Amino acid sequence: MPIRAVLWDIDDTIFDYASADRIGMRQHLELEGLPEAYASVDVALDAWKALSVRHWARMTAGETDFRGQRRDRVREFLSRDLEDAEAEAWFGRHAAHYEAAWALFPDVLPVLDLLAHDYRHGILSNANTDHQHRKLTTLGVRDRFESMVCAVELGISKPEAGAFHAACETLALEPHEVAYVGNEPDIDAAGAVAAGLTGIWLDRQGAGGRADLVTITGLDQLPGLLAGDTRFGAPDTFG
Repeated sequence: MPIRAVLWDIDDTIFDYASADRIGMRQHLELEGLPEAYASVDVALDAWKALSVRHWARMTAGETDFRGQRRDRVREFLSRDLEDAEAEAWFGRHAAHYEAAWALFPDVLPVLDLLAHDYRHGILSNANTDHQHRKLTTLGVRDRFESMVCAVELGISKPEAGAFHAACETLALEPHEVAYVGNEPDIDAAGAVAAGLTGIWLDRQGAGGRADLVTITGLDQLPGLLAGDTRFGAPDTFG
């Protein structure tokens, strides 16, 4: 049976999270000052990225909540035992710069336009529904997706099969009728495959090295893949 719908990851798949986060934090540190623990702004930015990954994983594992992981990131980044209100205020000042830098990747709108009439579209994210809804609305694409499932409210997260199945259920489709596109090879593409979907790894950085996954290096390759490329459904790397 052909693919009837595409489920999408958001951060670093359609939304350039890495760039926005780095630009926003750089601007924030220019105003707040560089914490003493870091030799340079670039070192601080790398540390913030690593902390974000680790505390986000804690949240998806149920060890903390959405606001809690933000506060914990700030405390560890600053090496200070801040009260909740202090940590949230610091993060809020950073968030203003981060949100000002929000942007879609340039290939997103052209591909959504090309796929609009032939495929249904939904979102499956390991984040918070309110946050992701506001993000997609601000970026002007929330109405492109008929459904959105987020792990924080669902109670399970990618790569668990139940997360992918829940997203398919919102579209009233079977997993084999749905493709999932995401930037993480294991959490997104391999997780989707294990759940019975067609998993597609969006390898924007050209990292490669995953012969077991269907791989694209840009969304411009997706329409041809979905339309019936003879290699679709078998591991391959395009571009």
